[in-house]
Amino acid sequence: MIPKVEQYWAWLEPHLRGFSPEEQRAALVLYRELAKGQPVDVAQFSRALKVSPTEARALLERDSIKGFAYPDDRGRVLGFGGLAVAPMHHRFEVDGRDLWTWCAWDSLFIPEILGRTARVISPDPETSELVRVIVAPQRIDSVEPGTAVVSFVLPDAHIFDTSAASVMAKFCHFVFFFANRASGERWMAKHPGTFLYSLDEAFSLAKWLNARNFGPELARRAGAVV
Repeated sequence: MIPKVEQYWAWLEPHLRGFSPEEQRAALVLYRELAKGQPVDVAQFSRALKVSPTEARALLERDSIKGFAYPDDRGRVLGFGGLAVAPMHHRFEVDGRDLWTWCAWDSLFIPEILGRTARVISPDPETSELVRVIVAPQRIDSVEPGTAVVSFVLPDAHIFDTSAASVMAKFCHFVFFFANRASGERWMAKHPGTFLYSLDEAFSLAKWLNARNFGPELARRAGAVV
């Protein structure tokens, strides 16, 4: 059975990591530095945060940050919390820069974190047809084709306590855009435990995720801009 989107969130939310106010700020800064299109080193992170390199390095070692980051062979952050500067399945263009996301759902919640509109191009994994989505911070502006849907999965409850690699392998690799429901259902038949949501339902989940993880810091940033 397909869980209602509210039921899915009620199951998912208790298993997600929590962020202290300090970690919320650090996470949002890390997202926004990655969005510049290059791996982020400690020196860049410390400048953006306006803290010492020692403090910046300590923040990167916090469980809530480290658990969702993956480095290159020089120790720089290549990806964090769904956003990557290395090529992946889901192309994510922001301010003319090509980025990528770990899964389809990431493409829906990261625009609000960045405060920027993103153009998403993602191949249907069943047919290779391109799904194109324009996602603004507070809404989905357009979807082509209009029949597109998103797959989700009920993962092991403990994967979010492990590592970025585990989250990608056991969750992200089951969350895709499909050009239509028929295509998604053919793919689902080969991937037990998966199901489909509309883009509106997936976007609701995205909003709930951001409010849960970063609500106070996003509100603070919005107030500072005003």
